[in-house]
Amino acid sequence: MVSLSTWVRYAAIKLDYSLSLGLKKYNVGQINARELSDAIVKNFMQGRLTFTYWTKGEEMSPTISDGGTLLVRKLPAPTPTYFDSLSHFPFLFVLSFDKGTANFISEMQVFVGDVVLVKDPENSNVIVRRLAATEGYEMVSSDEKEEPFVLDKDQCWVLSDNTSLKPKEARDSRLFGPVPMTDIIGRVIYALRSAVDHGPVENSSHSAINHDRDVLAVELDVNQMAKNSKS
Repeated sequence: MVSLSTWVRYAAIKLDYSLSLGLKKYNVGQINARELSDAIVKNFMQGRLTFTYWTKGEEMSPTISDGGTLLVRKLPAPTPTYFDSLSHFPFLFVLSFDKGTANFISEMQVFVGDVVLVKDPENSNVIVRRLAATEGYEMVSSDEKEEPFVLDKDQCWVLSDNTSLKPKEARDSRLFGPVPMTDIIGRVIYALRSAVDHGPVENSSHSAINHDRDVLAVELDVNQMAKNSKS
């Protein structure tokens, strides 16, 4: 049984998501200002914050061994954490319009250490990797011949969890370099390998866990995930 307080927090998260998604569509010209409010209401009333994704391979072992069905929390406009000093506020809303563009600061959405679903920069597929660094981080290679560099604005670095794999096998940023933050589709919050082998995914310390707790409480359906994995 989900408590009333959990539903209230979930509703606030869903409103945040609906605003982010609506403004994202508005800013790229998919909808106009008149359609914006309708889109926000529709997302809030009908949309879900998660979706399931089936993965395979050993790139994320031991975190996600032998693949499985994953529950992914949608991140329509993923941004790195800039508001550490405000982390005790679960939600932060700032909305402004400048030269026809709507600017919205969402709740803190993505954290270094999160397992994310990201677009594969080399093809049209998506891959599951761990977010290892975001803009401003200095990247230093173990190879002394390679010069250190700093990730540019809106760039991130993703890595495989399986340290036994070589870069070409792991297919992460050591192979294809930095990835745009906008290529992050969502954060993996739950993994199901079988009906009796499932649980939350280990993400960044307490930060992501706190942000996803209420979403899991409302939207997690292990039985449905198990059915999806068989279909």
